[in-house]
Amino acid sequence: MQQCSDILTLESSGRGLYGFTNQVVRWVVQSGFSDGLLTLFVQHTSASLLIQENYDPDVQADLERFFARLVKDGDPLFAHSLEGPDDMPAHVRAALTQTHLSIPVQQGKMMLGTWQGIYLYEHRYHSQQRRVAIHLIGE
Repeated sequence: MQQCSDILTLESSGRGLYGFTNQVVRWVVQSGFSDGLLTLFVQHTSASLLIQENYDPDVQADLERFFARLVKDGDPLFAHSLEGPDDMPAHVRAALTQTHLSIPVQQGKMMLGTWQGIYLYEHRYHSQQRRVAIHLIGE
C-alpha cells in the first residue's frame, strides 16, 4: 500500500460552483496508482465540495437558487458578520454541504458516474483562492 498527496489551488470569481474534475483526473493519472481511495478536503469554512451533475448547467443554477432561499444573506438571525452579509450564510452553506469527498479509483480511473463531476462550491460573493488537499492511498 502506498500513498501520495498534494494541494490543489482553485480560483473562484464569487459565489457558485466551479468544476475541477479534469484537474483531479490529471493528478490521479500522474500518481500512477491503479487502485485505491481518493480523498479531497477543502481547507476553508466558507466553501465546500460537491459531486454533482456535470451535463445540464440548470442543475447548478437550481442549487444556487435553493440555497439562496434556504440561507438568506444578511439575515438578522445571524450575529456573525465580520466579513460582510454573506459571511455567516457562507458558513451555514458549508455546514449543510460537504468539506470532503471520497472517490474509489479502479484501473487508474475515478469511479464517477456518467454525469458526475467534482465541484468547489464557493459560498462567498467575492473572488477567493481556495486550497483543496488531495490524497490517494492504494497501489
